Amino acid sequence: MKKKDEKLRRFSPFMNKDLARSFRISYNVIGNLLLLFLVIGLIGICFAGGVGAGYFASLVKEEPIRSYEALKNDIYNYEETSEIYFANNVYLGKLRADIDREEVKLEDVSPHLVDAVIATEDELFYEHDGVVPKAIMRALFQEFTNAAVQTGGSTLTQQLIKNQILTNEVSFDRKAKEILLALRLEKFFKKDEIIEAYLNVTDFGRNSNGRNIAGVQAAAKGIFGVEAKDLNIPQSAFIAGLPQSPFGYTPFSNDGGTVKENLNPGINRMKTVLNRMYSGGYITKAEYEEALSYDLRANLTPKKPSSIEQYPFLTYEVEARAKEIIMAQLANKDGYTKEELNKDEELKNQYYALADQAIRHKGYRIHTTINKDIYDKMQDVVANYKYYGSDKPENIKDPDTGKTKVIQEPVETGGVLIENNTGRIISFVGGRDFDRENLNHATRAERPNGSTMKPLLVYAPAMELGKSQPGSVIADVPFSLGSWRPQNYGGGYHGLTSARTALKQSYNIPAVKTYLTIMDQKPLSYLEKMGFTTLHEKDYGAPSLSLGGMTIGVTVEENVNAYTTFANKGKFIDAYMIEKIETNDGKMIYQHEKTETDVFSAQTAYLTLDMMRDVISSGTAASLNGYLSFSADWAGKTGTGQDYQDAWFVATNPNVTFGTWIGYDTPKSLEQNYKGMSYSKRNILLWAKLMNAAYDANPELVAPKTRFQRPDGIVSRSYCTLTGELPSELCQKAGLVATDLFNVKYVPRTVDDSLTSGKYVVVKDRAYKVPSSAPAEFVQQGVMLKKEILKKHGISSLGDLKRLLPSSSKLGNLVITEGNEIADNGASPTKVGGISASDSKLSWKANPDNDVIGYRVYAASNYSTNYKKVASVPASNSLAVTVGQSPAAYYVVAVDVAGRESAPSNIIKIGEYAEKKPASVPANTSPANKETKENNKPAPPKKEEPDTKPAPVDTKPAPADNKPSET
Repeated sequence: MKKKDEKLRRFSPFMNKDLARSFRISYNVIGNLLLLFLVIGLIGICFAGGVGAGYFASLVKEEPIRSYEALKNDIYNYEETSEIYFANNVYLGKLRADIDREEVKLEDVSPHLVDAVIATEDELFYEHDGVVPKAIMRALFQEFTNAAVQTGGSTLTQQLIKNQILTNEVSFDRKAKEILLALRLEKFFKKDEIIEAYLNVTDFGRNSNGRNIAGVQAAAKGIFGVEAKDLNIPQSAFIAGLPQSPFGYTPFSNDGGTVKENLNPGINRMKTVLNRMYSGGYITKAEYEEALSYDLRANLTPKKPSSIEQYPFLTYEVEARAKEIIMAQLANKDGYTKEELNKDEELKNQYYALADQAIRHKGYRIHTTINKDIYDKMQDVVANYKYYGSDKPENIKDPDTGKTKVIQEPVETGGVLIENNTGRIISFVGGRDFDRENLNHATRAERPNGSTMKPLLVYAPAMELGKSQPGSVIADVPFSLGSWRPQNYGGGYHGLTSARTALKQSYNIPAVKTYLTIMDQKPLSYLEKMGFTTLHEKDYGAPSLSLGGMTIGVTVEENVNAYTTFANKGKFIDAYMIEKIETNDGKMIYQHEKTETDVFSAQTAYLTLDMMRDVISSGTAASLNGYLSFSADWAGKTGTGQDYQDAWFVATNPNVTFGTWIGYDTPKSLEQNYKGMSYSKRNILLWAKLMNAAYDANPELVAPKTRFQRPDGIVSRSYCTLTGELPSELCQKAGLVATDLFNVKYVPRTVDDSLTSGKYVVVKDRAYKVPSSAPAEFVQQGVMLKKEILKKHGISSLGDLKRLLPSSSKLGNLVITEGNEIADNGASPTKVGGISASDSKLSWKANPDNDVIGYRVYAASNYSTNYKKVASVPASNSLAVTVGQSPAAYYVVAVDVAGRESAPSNIIKIGEYAEKKPASVPANTSPANKETKENNKPAPPKKEEPDTKPAPVDTKPAPADNKPSET
C-alpha cells in the first residue's frame, strides 16, 4: 500500500514539489500574459472606440443641436400641392407643381399599407430608438469589404431625416449626421408621428397623368383611384415597394401617363413585399396567395383630366392672383409696400419668385368666388355660339424657323360677371380655345372700350360737376377740333338733341362736346377711382378718349367693374376672385376685405342708370329684349372700337353687372354683317345667351325682382328742347317742350329766350324778316329762332337748317332769321333759265339774284288766249311743280322782294296740241302784277307753233310745299 502511494506521488505534479513549482510559474506567466493581452485589447478597443467617437464627433461637430420646434418644422416641411375651390367650398382641382402631393393623417391610411412599409423598410421600427447598431455595423462591413449590399442600414427614421433634413449624398459625414438626428428625432417624436411623416414625404413615381407624385394619398389616388384608407393588400404592397425605385417600378410613363408595356419590375417588387408581409406575420397564407394573383394592369386608374385641362383659363388666373397676394404678404413682412414693389422691377421679381414657390409647394387651399354651375354653363355657350364671324388671315412669325406663315385668326371673346354689392367675380369667359390662344380675354387682354366709355368718362362726370343733365341740349352738327373731325356712326347728324338721346343712340359729337366742358376738371380721376389701371399719359388731355380711343385699352374685367359703380349708388367696389387662402390645416393666411371708393353721388349714379335704361329699351341695344329669356331692370351701353375692331356691351341690374367683348387678337375690322346680323347684334346676342345660361343656374342672383331705387334729390322738370332751359310760351307753342329727370341741384332756372314770332321769307334756305313790299304769297308767319342760339351752341355758321332743328318740332315754319330784312336791288329779276319738263313735272334753275323770294308759274290751255297763274313757289322750296296732264303751255317768272317779276322764261309745252297756236306771252311792262289782275294776263305771242291738237288745260295750281326743311 505504501509502495503504491509512493508511486502515485512520484507521478503526480501536485505531489511533486518541483513539478508543482514549475506549474505555478507557468500558470502565473500565462495568466499575466493573458491579462496583459486583455488589458492591451481593452486599451485598443477603448482607443478604437475613442478614435471612432472622435471621428464621429468630428463628422457632426458642425451639425447644430436642433430643438423640438426646429425638428418639427423640418420634418413637416414637405411640399404639398395647393388646391383650388369654387365658391361654396366646391373642389376644383390642383395648381401646377413640380410634384403632386396631398397630406394625409395616419388614421386615414390603410393598415395594410403601414404593415407593408414596416415589413419592407424597417421590421424593427417599433423596437429601435432610431438606429439599429447591427445594421449599421453590417453596412460598415459591407462598405469596407466592398461586399454586395444585402440589406440597407437605414431605419424609417433615418430615411425621413435623409429626405427632409439632409441630402442623398453618400458619405460618412452625411451618415453620421443622419444617425445623430435620428436618435434625437426618436427622443422628441412618437413612432406614429414618424411613420405618418414618412408616408407623406416619400416619392412614389408617377400618377396616371404622368405627373410626379409623393405621399401615399397622392399615390393611392394617382395609381389606383382610391383614397389611402381604402387600399387593399396587393395595392398596399405595390405602393410600399415603389420607394426603392420610384420611376423604375411606376406603371406610368412620363408622356402623359401612358401605361407601360412592361409592368414586371413593379409586379415583382410587389410580390417581394407581399412575401415579407407574410413572413412577418402581417397577412395570412390565404391573403398572401390571393394577393399574388392581383391583376395590376386591370386595376390601374385611367387618366383623369386635371384642373388645368378642364379649367385652364380659371386655373391659371387663380394661380396668378394667388401669387400676387402672397407676394404682397411676403414683401410687407419684410417692410416693403406694394407701391415700392411696383417701382422696383428687380425687387418685385424677387418676391414674385418666392410667392411662386410658396404657392406650388405649401399646400394652400385657395377659395375663389367663381360659381361652378354658372361658369360651366357659360363655357358651353361660348363653345357652341355660331355668330362670332368669319376667321381672317394673319401673318405670324414661326419662332422655330423664323419664317412668316399665314394662319386663320378667329374672332375671340371675353366676358365677366360681377356681383355689385360685394365685388365678387361670379364667372368669366376667358376665350374660345385655350389651346389656340392662352391669353385670358376677360382679365388680361387690353382693348379700347369704344362708346362704353361715354357713361364713365363723359356723362356721369359732367352730371356730377353740374355741366350736364339728361335734358341738356347739345348741337349734333358738323364739328371739328383742329384737324380732328369726329363723326357719328353712319356719318349723319341729328341737330339739337338731349344728352339722354345722344347716349341712347350713341352719338359721338354730343359726347365730345360734353367732354370738352369738363376737360379742365380732371375727368380721368373718375376712371382712376373706378379701377382703370392702364391709362396712358397720352390719354390725359385727349378729347378722343371720350369716345373710348384709349392708347393702351382696358380689360373686360376693369370696364365691367367700373359699371358696378352706378349700381352701387356711386361707390366703386373693387372686383376680386380669391375669397380666402388657408393652409392645409385650416389656418387662414388671407381673407379678402371689401373696400369702397366714393366716385359719384347717388343722384348722378341713378341718372346715368336711367339714361342707360333707354339704351336697352329703344336705343342701340334694343335687340336685347328679344334675346333674353327673363326680365330685370337692366341699364347698359354698347361700344364700338375704331374701324369696327371691337364690339362691347356692358349692362347692370340691381344685383349683377355683366359685359362682353368680341374682336380679333390682332386688331382688324369685324364683319359688318354675318349670317344676317350686325357685329353689334352678334355681341349682344352672345351676351344674352350667356346671361340666359347664368339665369338657368341661379335665377335669384341674376334676375332680382327689385328695380334701381330713385334716391332723394331727383326731380322731374320740363325744358325747352332748343336750349335745355325752362320752356317759354313760344317754346310750348312750337311743341318743343320735353320732360326729364334732373338732380335738384342742377334743374334749369332760366326761361328760354331763343324764340320770337312774326313774318318772314326764306331765301336759299335762310330766313329773313319781311319788308312791306313782299308779295303775301311768299310770306310765312310763325315762330322763329333768334340768331343768338347759334352762339349758345357754339355754331359759327347757319349751315343746313335740317342739321340744327330738332325732329320734335311740330311747326314746319320754325326757322332762324338772319336778323335783317332782305335787301331790294332795285331792278327786276333776271329771266329764269333751265326750264324743262319731264312727264307732268315742270322744273327750272334758281335765279341768281339775291332779292328773289319766289317764282310764279303760268299756264295757257290749247284754246285759251290768256295765261293764268297756276302755282307760286317760294325760293326756299324745290324749284319744281307737278302740272296737269291736259295740253298746255307753261312759263315761269322770278319774283323779287319788291314784287317785281322777271321776263317770262322760255315756253314749255306739255301734252298733245291742236293746230291752233297758243296766244303769245306779253312783255312784262308793269313793275308788278297785282293779285286782282294775275288771272287775266294777255295771251303769249303766237310765234310759238303748237305741235299737236290742243286740248283743255287743267288750270288748278299744283300744290307747293311752302314749309322749310326739318330734321
